[in-house]
Amino acid sequence: MIRRIYLTSMLNDAVIDYCSLSRFQLHHGKAQCSKSTSGCLFFSVMEERSSIVKTPLNNVLAQRRTKSYRRSMRSCVEATNLGYTSGHLTALRIPRSRKTPKSRDITKQVDPDQVALLVTKEWDLSYVTPLYQFRHTQLKSYAKHLSAFIVSEKQQGLAIEVGQELGFKVNFSVVLGLAETDEDAETVFIQILSRQAFAAKDDAQKVVWNGWLTCVNGDLEYLRSLPSEFVSLPLLCTRGPESLTVLVKSWFEKTFDCCFGPLGINSTNLQWLAALWIGCHPTINIQYLKLVWTLPTLPPMDVKYTIHPQDAWELWDSVQQDDTTDVSIEEVTRFIKGLQSHFFRHFRIELSAGSLMQVSTALGSSHHSGKIKIASPTYITTILQLLTECALLKMPI
Repeated sequence: MIRRIYLTSMLNDAVIDYCSLSRFQLHHGKAQCSKSTSGCLFFSVMEERSSIVKTPLNNVLAQRRTKSYRRSMRSCVEATNLGYTSGHLTALRIPRSRKTPKSRDITKQVDPDQVALLVTKEWDLSYVTPLYQFRHTQLKSYAKHLSAFIVSEKQQGLAIEVGQELGFKVNFSVVLGLAETDEDAETVFIQILSRQAFAAKDDAQKVVWNGWLTCVNGDLEYLRSLPSEFVSLPLLCTRGPESLTVLVKSWFEKTFDCCFGPLGINSTNLQWLAALWIGCHPTINIQYLKLVWTLPTLPPMDVKYTIHPQDAWELWDSVQQDDTTDVSIEEVTRFIKGLQSHFFRHFRIELSAGSLMQVSTALGSSHHSGKIKIASPTYITTILQLLTECALLKMPI
């Protein structure tokens, strides 16, 4: 059963104060304010669930070679700036501030055809430990071996000659221009093509799986501590059948002595994404801000909260403490609390008791389970920087 409630309201310039609704009139399940307003909030409560390819760190300083990329085991719970996380999963500290996202036309540095492969699609996220003896100059060889591995696994372990034309074709390519620093390795895009079993020989193969490994503005201290034999591409984005994802990960683990893990996006980082996207509104219309919370009720209740972009921007502008280019965690917290306070005022439902599960705007969307969709290339580097940071924080010992 779904109960939908629509509310019309208006935000003023205070940090978390909103105009109160003098009275409601109920009409067939809809609550409407008797005042006419210019700004609107809508929400529903649902009771159901062109540079040189870089393989960096070839010239690592001698004094850093003694450092391992692994972190010491901590059995206790370690306090970070944004809450508590298990110490053995904490490789880096979460910063208390981030730069305000800046509009950047990456098509000037990145091939537009390659950019089109990355945007407007939903990707499943994973983290990847550093790759041992990975080289960008060997991508053609990697493609042949991965293709043979996939066919061999599909044929239940039968030996396959590398390079033989076999139903599956794998392409590796480099996406030049996404790297932000000299320590970032260039992004690697992987594409798997296949021909249907009864297709004619002249029929073109179709793309059945896409994935890419990237590192954008990774932590310099961490990257420089890696031995020269390792390359860090900590973020894996995949799209396609889970069976092929499992095979690709298995081949990478056997070939480069790495491991993969799911990369969920916790409530705090979803709040960061909401704030970063709202900060883009003055330069590009985000059209809407949609937030989804899950409340610990019996049965669990999902709350879908959609805010008019101008109202959200005015609230965000009011909580910013100064005109610097940094966005602080305090500002993000005040922004989210402002939205929660408004919701509580009208429905007496405390959203802070639940978990933020999803954030959506016209610029993109993200889900707690580890899904991301980047709809516009304008701010792609800002989003990838945050996801790179999340992936590095998930690195096991």
